[in-house]
Amino acid sequence: MAVENFGIKGLTDEQVVTSRKTHGANSFTYKEKNGFLEALKSILKEPMILILLVASSIYFITGNFGDGIFMVAAIILVGSISLYQDSRSRKALEKLKNLTEPNCKVIRNGVTVEIPSEELVIGDSLIVEEGTMIPADATIVHSNDFSVDEATLTGESLSVFKETSSTNNTIFTGTIVASGLAIATVTAIGNHTQLGKIGNSLDNIEDEKTPLELQIANFVKQMAIWGGITFLLVWGINYFNSHDVLDSLLKALTLAMSILPEEIPVAFTTFMALGAWRLMKLGVVVKQMKTVETLGSATVICTDKTGTLTQNKMSLARLFSIKTGKITSTEAILKNEEKELITVAMWASEPIPFDPMEISLHNAYAKQTNVDERPEYHMIHEYPLGGKPPMMTHLLENESGQRIIAAKGAPEALIQISNLTAEEKKSVYATIEELGKQGFRLLGVGQAVFEGTDFPKLQQDFSFEFKGLVAFYDPPKKNISQVLKDFDTAGINVKLVTGDNSATAVAIAKEIDFIGYDKCMSGDELMQLTDAEFQKKVMDTQVFSRMFPEAKLRIINALKANNEVVAMTGDGVNDGPALKAAHIGIAMGNKGTEIAKQAASLILVDDDLSKMVDAIAMGRKIYTNLKKAIQYIISIHIPIILTVFIPLALRWIYPSIFSPSHVILLELIMGPTCSIIYENEPMEKNTMIKKPRPFTTTFFKFNELTTSIMQGLVITLASLSVYQYAVGQGFGEATTRTMVFMVLIVANIFLTLVNRSFYFSLFTTLKYKNNLVGLIIGITMALAALLLFVPPLTDFFEFNTLSASQLLVSLFAGSISVLWYEAVKWGKRTKAKKN
Repeated sequence: MAVENFGIKGLTDEQVVTSRKTHGANSFTYKEKNGFLEALKSILKEPMILILLVASSIYFITGNFGDGIFMVAAIILVGSISLYQDSRSRKALEKLKNLTEPNCKVIRNGVTVEIPSEELVIGDSLIVEEGTMIPADATIVHSNDFSVDEATLTGESLSVFKETSSTNNTIFTGTIVASGLAIATVTAIGNHTQLGKIGNSLDNIEDEKTPLELQIANFVKQMAIWGGITFLLVWGINYFNSHDVLDSLLKALTLAMSILPEEIPVAFTTFMALGAWRLMKLGVVVKQMKTVETLGSATVICTDKTGTLTQNKMSLARLFSIKTGKITSTEAILKNEEKELITVAMWASEPIPFDPMEISLHNAYAKQTNVDERPEYHMIHEYPLGGKPPMMTHLLENESGQRIIAAKGAPEALIQISNLTAEEKKSVYATIEELGKQGFRLLGVGQAVFEGTDFPKLQQDFSFEFKGLVAFYDPPKKNISQVLKDFDTAGINVKLVTGDNSATAVAIAKEIDFIGYDKCMSGDELMQLTDAEFQKKVMDTQVFSRMFPEAKLRIINALKANNEVVAMTGDGVNDGPALKAAHIGIAMGNKGTEIAKQAASLILVDDDLSKMVDAIAMGRKIYTNLKKAIQYIISIHIPIILTVFIPLALRWIYPSIFSPSHVILLELIMGPTCSIIYENEPMEKNTMIKKPRPFTTTFFKFNELTTSIMQGLVITLASLSVYQYAVGQGFGEATTRTMVFMVLIVANIFLTLVNRSFYFSLFTTLKYKNNLVGLIIGITMALAALLLFVPPLTDFFEFNTLSASQLLVSLFAGSISVLWYEAVKWGKRTKAKKN
């Protein structure tokens, strides 16, 4: 019953190379979009680029070639920055896409190996088992109780049973194994599969926009509408005064450019894509972009036990034979009754075991038997894992007609349908309680006798002889207690959801210092409560035992009804519905089935729950930094808009203080700040001791938006005050323009530093490790110096070299217009200390 006994050796390495040369790789090769050209088209449709093109055209038409050339250079620079950001985002997402490509098992050179599905070739001997997605079209050569969900191809929701001897012995790419195991020879790959011919591709599915994306898009749209209205208004006013179409259009375009917050969507895309890439480096693969923004809101994590809290080693540790009535360690010298118990449990396992418990049983049988009978027997019928509580039964026969009928499953399932006396049942239940309290995972084992081939429809209809209990020990992960403490510190409630009985679940929970380990409820108890009763009870219960798919799904829905943001870990087929229903479905990378991975929104590559602590911290950091970036954009856009608009609208002495060239220069200085500096900001030290932010909270909260508007208005006041000061001192237009421009440059630098935290002081944030802060601010200061002291640049932008006193006025006004917020932050910290 091992792989080699099916006579399947698979392809050799040389045959694999030959097949790949002949038939190619197992991948869909539809006509791919050119990422660069698509990004270029998208950039050319951007309002800012269109405005720059119109402005440069006007400059060339009016003979102002210098400004026209500068505008063209600005278009190239803005476009290059956008292309670079788009390239970073696409590369990050491409790496994630490659990581989420599934692996598959094949027999090559007589050995079972795991390979990426793309490396599959025609002729390969493919092994597919319950919960996996089939990666190629193939013909079955061996199967055990094998059924497939072909809804992807046919739309039919019922599973289809398939075997070697039937006419329906072909499996297809993209379908999912519902039960059992099969070995099949690959007949078609990539575009030549049934799915490939139909042309189905996950790439064709459009992702829905997330609430945050919609909020940001709506905000930008509203700003664009207001920009359009103001543009027409200013154009009309200026034309009415000057009757010069092109000059008035140029002034109106200057204002339109200052209003458009085109950095916001770029910042959003960059933060989310690079956030997903950073998570990938931590060992967390994000399948859906929206998960990055949801992570920081998680309030509850529902975690399974095996392989998540424990090491998934499942070593066979104790035996309880009903004949001896004693618990025996597997390290002791075993009696015949205990050897028989192991043998029956092994026969009830899959012939090619993939479950850790079944592997352990096969190893124990091989260790204690003198004659290995597995090659002599073949399976003639199988009842898959089913029922509540669940059990499974195998019927095997050898060439001489000797038959074995073996079953294993939840002890309660076997006890219900066996021939035990009342006294024996009492003894078994006492043993279950004793072993459960020690944290052992238990399986009941039974054997039946049946003549003929008219097998019962249900496995529960056999008359079983109860053989005993096999107990497995799965030690907790070494870091799990600390992980649970970290979740608690972050204000996240952890609930244990397991298929084990209550005694085992509580014992393991107690061993790892699980908060509320004594508050336990079973799946059956859960299902008896009304929705209202359970919605209340779910908040107080921390351990859920003997869970099944419907019960898991009910837990998720009840928590969601209580406005909790729910993360759910899972690895099995039966976890699929709950993973899909949770806000954040978390599949295990190593032991997770393909169904679990498909249903989940992120995958823990190494099955390490501590990575979820890192992921939640990363989610909170990304959200906070994105908020800082957008608040910065709003704050710095307001003074640019008003400094352009007010002198123009109120017809001050120098109405056109800024031209499109000046506005685009400011935009080029601001752009890298929001999407480069803030994206690279480290997590603030109080991030993981805060409670999760409510999921329903809008991105632009009133008090935060008010802060940004106030910051922008104060900077405006400073720049216009310097404007009036310069006019009052009798300075010319070029000097006034230079002083106002320098106020905005200085304010931009200080705003970058002050807004790195809306709580901690500037002196604290200066210690944050972000090398890009010094680089970007250094470039900004160097550019300012060039504009002031390099005559060709000074003349081109119609600036003047400022005197020391003039420069000091600009420096003072620019810095004080931002540093006032440090007093507000000091007030927040003082209030927090008092509380």
